[in-house]
Amino acid sequence: MSTLPTSLAAAVPAAQDGAATPGAGTSASAPASAPAPAGAASGAAAAVSPTFSPLYQQIKSLILQSLQSGEWKPGEMIPSEMELAARYKVSQGTVRKAIDELAAENLVARRQGKGTFVTTHHEDVVKFRFLRLVPDEGEPHYGASRVLECKRLRAPAEIARLLDIRTGDSVVQIRRVLFFSGEATVLDDIWLLGANFKGLTAEKLTEWKGPMYALFEAEFGTRMVRATEKIRAVSADETAAALLSVAPGSPLLSVERVSFTYGDRPVEVRRGLYVTTRHYYQNDLS
Repeated sequence: MSTLPTSLAAAVPAAQDGAATPGAGTSASAPASAPAPAGAASGAAAAVSPTFSPLYQQIKSLILQSLQSGEWKPGEMIPSEMELAARYKVSQGTVRKAIDELAAENLVARRQGKGTFVTTHHEDVVKFRFLRLVPDEGEPHYGASRVLECKRLRAPAEIARLLDIRTGDSVVQIRRVLFFSGEATVLDDIWLLGANFKGLTAEKLTEWKGPMYALFEAEFGTRMVRATEKIRAVSADETAAALLSVAPGSPLLSVERVSFTYGDRPVEVRRGLYVTTRHYYQNDLS
C-alpha cells in the first residue's frame, strides 16, 4: 500500500482529517500579526498570506494524476473509498467528496453494488456529452460519418495558438460530413495534435464504428475530458452548401470547439457547420 505522495505531504505537512490544519476542508487563515505601525501604507494591510486548497481537492488532484498516467484505464474499476483513504491517509469522507466531483465531471461513474469505474466515451453518460445536436423528434444518436480527407500538415498560426503549440508543428487535419437519417447535417473540420495521433488515417476513421472520441481514447490513449465552444450564426458558402446539400447563403450554426485532455492540455480544434432544419443545439447549464 503506497504512502501519501510527496506533493500532498508538502502541501499539508501535518494533515489529519478533522484537524485544524490548512487544507483540511477549509482554507488556511492568515497567522496573527502585530498591529501595523501608524502611518503605514494602506496597501500593506491588504497583503494576503498563501492559501491552501481544501484537502478533498488535493485528493482529487492526486486521483486525476493516476487517471492521466494510466494507472486506472477507461472502463476499469478504481480502488474503493476505503482503499484510497488508506493510500492517501485521509478519511473516507474526504475521498468520497473528491470522487463526487470527479463523478459530476463524468470522469468516473459509480455503479450500484459494483464500485466506481473510469468512464469511457462508449458510455451514454459520456458519449452524448460532446454531441449536442438533438433531433426535433426522437432520441439523440450518432449519425453516419463520411470522411472526406485526413492528412498531416504544419499547423497554421491560428490553430497553433488554440492548441498551444508552435506555428508549423505537426497536426492532423480531418474533414468529414455527418449524416442523420440520410441527410447531410454537419460539416466538421478538425485539427489534432500530431504527436498524439501518429498513425491516424482516413481508413481507420472510416472503419471505426462509434463516436470519434472513443477511437481517440481506445487507439491513441487520448481522452477528451472537457471542451469550450463558441457558437454563432453564419451563411453557407458555396463549398459548405454543396457538401451539406443546401442553397448557398442558407443559415447554418457555426460551432468552434477546443477540446482538452487531462492536465487542461488542448488536443483538438473542431469547427463544425450545422444544418438545424430538423435539429437544435442543446446545452445543459448547471
